[in-house]
Amino acid sequence: MDLRDLKYFEVIATEGNLGRAAERLHRTQPALTKCIDRLEEAIGTRLFAKDGRGMRLTAAGHILLRRTRQLTIMVDESAREIQDYAAGLQGEVRLGCVPTVAQYLMPAVFEQLLAEAPEVSVKLAVATNDSLLASLRDAEIDLVIGPMIDTGPDFECEQIAEDTVVVMAREDHPIFGSPCTLADLLEYKWMLPAATVATRQWLDQTFERNGLARPHVQIESNVLTLTLQILEKTPLLGFVTRYNLVGGRANVREVAVPETHMKRRLGLTYRRNGYLSPVATRVADILRERGKDLLSV
Repeated sequence: MDLRDLKYFEVIATEGNLGRAAERLHRTQPALTKCIDRLEEAIGTRLFAKDGRGMRLTAAGHILLRRTRQLTIMVDESAREIQDYAAGLQGEVRLGCVPTVAQYLMPAVFEQLLAEAPEVSVKLAVATNDSLLASLRDAEIDLVIGPMIDTGPDFECEQIAEDTVVVMAREDHPIFGSPCTLADLLEYKWMLPAATVATRQWLDQTFERNGLARPHVQIESNVLTLTLQILEKTPLLGFVTRYNLVGGRANVREVAVPETHMKRRLGLTYRRNGYLSPVATRVADILRERGKDLLSV
């Protein structure tokens, strides 16, 4: 199979229409039809079936599309690796961080990195862990720094630090008027991340394991950097890391309910067979060397 045919096939499969694919690739429709014919002859089965005015992938087509995308990533990374190692400690690194890590760890990491390699450029994505792992799987970022979860065989994970996620509320919240139990927490409404986020899942399961309902979520948001500001202005409860109390934030306090203390491992995650540039490797080394110290409460 010709690599160019595979690249054309990926566009055709994505568009689901020969005309749109031809416009995007600046090729004629007959040329793309011949491309499909060559691939189907090489594989020995059909890749597309008619679907109204468009076309849809067969089961074999879906397999080839997945493999083509993997091959495209491998080819692109091979070119990056050769260029990066020829250039030395320079170029671009694409990092993904959860908000806690971005706020409390990355400034010191960037201080050291830029002192060692002042010509590097960084693309930093700050998002929830599930979103970052999806970007990592698609090779849109090189390295994720955040909570360690069971990511399956596609990823490697290394622990660099640990934190504790706890319930918090504004300082004058009525919940602080008397000792609080797990059941008492359900008397109030909450601000929590989406149900796909690991901390939210852990909290929901904690209530369920104790025979209780899940928290009533009034505000659901993945913009976690807003959580403390909203807790300060509302009677909502939140579930955030203790690192948010670093620096003596006066307007929020931890709600002392031991059952809701979630120990969380923070680490590096990268694709098992993916390419890490010299810059990405250096960032990983800095995090391995200094992670625990930089994230000490």
